[in-house]
Amino acid sequence: MKKFFMFLAVAGLMTFTANIASAQDDDAAPAAAQQQDVVADDDADQPIDLFAGTGEEIPLHQALKTKFIEGGAGFMSLIIICLILGMALAIERILYLAFSKTNTTKLLDAVEKALSEGGIEAAKDVCRNTRGPVASIFYQGLLRADQGVDVVEKTIVSYGGVQMSLMENGLSWIGLFISIAPSLGFLGTVIGMIQAFDAIQAAGDISPNVVAGGMKVALITTVGGLIVAMILQIFYNYIIAKIDALSIDMEDSSIRFVDTMVKFNNK
Repeated sequence: MKKFFMFLAVAGLMTFTANIASAQDDDAAPAAAQQQDVVADDDADQPIDLFAGTGEEIPLHQALKTKFIEGGAGFMSLIIICLILGMALAIERILYLAFSKTNTTKLLDAVEKALSEGGIEAAKDVCRNTRGPVASIFYQGLLRADQGVDVVEKTIVSYGGVQMSLMENGLSWIGLFISIAPSLGFLGTVIGMIQAFDAIQAAGDISPNVVAGGMKVALITTVGGLIVAMILQIFYNYIIAKIDALSIDMEDSSIRFVDTMVKFNNK
């Protein structure tokens, strides 16, 4: 359910951004056309300047839309879908890992204090009221506290593996989109080159204009796929680094928790 709402939030945000960009383009188009008409009327008797307007800065969203259209709606749409789905999964993982972060030192002190004052049940209440995988691991260990420290330690190790799997959930899909995006780009390039050679064959002449136009369209899909793969790769590596940091914290806190349970049993 959380993933579903995350997908809806990301899709809504991207749709809202696209609508704003489209509205800006629609508002700017009549003004630009009117300005061109005025310039044409004023400069009708003047010599034509081939370099007029070359210093204008094209908005980023307009340039991206132009390249998207030039690359072909079919393959570019698939590449954009890979970006949207990959980003949705990456944002969901980042939020999940952010909420999984726990002050383990403070939690261990609270568990130790609860054990000394109220026993196992008080320590369970502390773990139930604390979010994150570390508190869940402690709670599973406390459930089997009456079976001895060895059973508690085995339970912590087993449930730690479960929590690691939960943290890594969805990473395989992000990796899939990282691989698919450039592959779609290369496939679009190959198909674009085939179309360029078909145009050459139909024209019966190897004209630079025919070749350059087809190759440009073909290479745009490759650039789009590589850009999407690089963006998702950055998020993927960031998520892996966060998981590694959390796993080290889990292992260290688990060892200290076992020591705490040993002290409690000795008392």
